[in-house]
Amino acid sequence: MMAARLPDDCEAYRRLGPFTAATLPSGLLRAHALKPGCWGVLTIATGRIDFVWEDAPDRPIRLRVGDDVVIPPERRHHIAVDGEFTLEIGLYRQSESSAATSLPPGLLPPP
Repeated sequence: MMAARLPDDCEAYRRLGPFTAATLPSGLLRAHALKPGCWGVLTIATGRIDFVWEDAPDRPIRLRVGDDVVIPPERRHHIAVDGEFTLEIGLYRQSESSAATSLPPGLLPPP
């Protein structure tokens, strides 16, 4: 379940996790956003979580084993957990020249 694709000019620069219910950083449970030019891909290896965009809190996305979600820069989000899971997050840098123009419609952060 990939909600969007990474821009073609993104390069991987860091992997976070794997995290479980016992090791998940608490900041991921609170509203946060990636910095400008930074994209993320959250992937579920075991269990399930709900991924929540702050601008659409009444429409959580249920992620299960094998699902992932692409997280654009500056769009606030958090995760909600209930039970056991394992997840990883890949972080990607986008070239500065195209970062401002590559967000697909619907993924633009609110003003």
